[in-house]
Amino acid sequence: MDLQSRSKNAGRTGKSLVPIAAILLFTTAGAQIKLDSGLIEGVPADKAGVRVYKGIPFAAPPIGELRWKPPQPVAPWKGVRKVAEFGPRAMQGPIYSDMIFRDSGPNEDCLYLNVWTPAKSANEKLPVMVWIYGGGLKAGGSSEPRQDGEVLAGKGVVAVSMNYRLGVFGFLVHPGLLAESPQGVAGNYGLMDQIAALRWVQRNIAAFGGDPDNVTIFGESAGSQSASVLMASPLARGLFHRVIGQSGSLLHPATRRPKRLSRAQAAEIGREFAQAAGADSIDDLRRKPAGEILKLALDGSRFDFHVVVDGAVLPEDPNEIFASGRQNDVPLLAGWTADEVRAGNTFGNRRPTPDGFRASVRKKFGSHTDALLKLYPTATGAEAVRSAGDLADDIFMGFQTWKWLQLQEKTGHSPVYRYSFDPAVPVPAGLVINGAPATAADRGAPHASDISYVFGTLDSVPDVTWRKGDRILSGMMMTYWTNFARTGNPNGPGVPAWPRYDDKSKYPVMHLDVEPSSSIEVHRDRYELLDITGLNPRE
Repeated sequence: MDLQSRSKNAGRTGKSLVPIAAILLFTTAGAQIKLDSGLIEGVPADKAGVRVYKGIPFAAPPIGELRWKPPQPVAPWKGVRKVAEFGPRAMQGPIYSDMIFRDSGPNEDCLYLNVWTPAKSANEKLPVMVWIYGGGLKAGGSSEPRQDGEVLAGKGVVAVSMNYRLGVFGFLVHPGLLAESPQGVAGNYGLMDQIAALRWVQRNIAAFGGDPDNVTIFGESAGSQSASVLMASPLARGLFHRVIGQSGSLLHPATRRPKRLSRAQAAEIGREFAQAAGADSIDDLRRKPAGEILKLALDGSRFDFHVVVDGAVLPEDPNEIFASGRQNDVPLLAGWTADEVRAGNTFGNRRPTPDGFRASVRKKFGSHTDALLKLYPTATGAEAVRSAGDLADDIFMGFQTWKWLQLQEKTGHSPVYRYSFDPAVPVPAGLVINGAPATAADRGAPHASDISYVFGTLDSVPDVTWRKGDRILSGMMMTYWTNFARTGNPNGPGVPAWPRYDDKSKYPVMHLDVEPSSSIEVHRDRYELLDITGLNPRE
């Protein structure tokens, strides 16, 4: 069966496979669940009333002949499979120091997911929230403590997280892969893994008390970028019903060239990689040890493996899909942190100066310099520092997330909500910036700092002293997120009103802080100008 027909059949065949026996088995804290692949048994979570099932295989191990192929069905098993430990994370190097894992380590055999459920029976039809981790599509895993779904599940949702292939293992394109595919499709295997996990949810989540007709995908950074691709992908149609994006999308300025890599461009990179690995064919490359392939892929900046317009997951560039209104039109809630990368750009050893910042803008943006400097002013040293941080934040994650919101609001028919995550997040003990002890004011709300608030896992972050206000904000964010998962609207009792993002009300932004409040979009002129410049170096 080809990829398109598998996607179309996912919802119809999936629900018929939910076993009636699950209702009878779903009676104890470590209840057994009958999946379409076999019987599993989980364990009670620390939070009363929540059960957790870790390390459930949702696809066959992508090893040997299955390396660089779409995810294949799991082989059924007999007896009861204990699922009490996280499955191995995908192959990756030690790229991000803030990532802490609880699994057995990187492994090609990585296609496992986890379920946290508060349901007491299989007929509760709770909203389902499926998390996609970030890490630049090069790192990450579902076992991170800050992404644990236990507390979130206690808010009355079924929480799911999954692993997916990364880097060279998840996004390689090679002429041999194109030749062996009946559809001429290669690359995007990590995205196919995400789609396979969503199909698994359609087939099995009712057995955990979840509603397959009410699935929210949510993710941060590369996970948010993945969510934007899934909104654009015809293969994911019908597999989810709401989307939350935290800092990132793969939407880009209208004037950017080139856009996503073409298959031919990506295949040339793959051919060069295989040549560097001493492999004459894709079969030779498949026979190479995984560690050897990873080592070469991590060798500086020689090779980069990313999302490609493959003709299947992405039949066209996502900008064109959204601009023409052909995306999966579902409610969208998205935003970014107020200080994505500000500290690294404004408090480093080379603190921006007015002259230095102006020279940098001129080098990168050429004829657009004067217009940019009106919106990122440099009259004083303090202004230059602030503007350098603003521009870095906008280029890194702000603009691309704004572009996603903008296109969905313009061409879709579903509600759209925008936020800014604003608190001055406490800093880890001993953190030093620019040779001096860091303060919360130095960092503000940096990239990825919102994750532990969304999951209610503040205490999983090492060496940080949390304030009462942080815990209040975390509770409100979990309420907003789970309200949205239930109804497509974050509003509800006990939280301040969150207006829809639309031009009729001047595109309001919800500022998430200890005392959340909304305001009109104050930096729209910056994003509109960046849309024109293309965020490219001088043309």
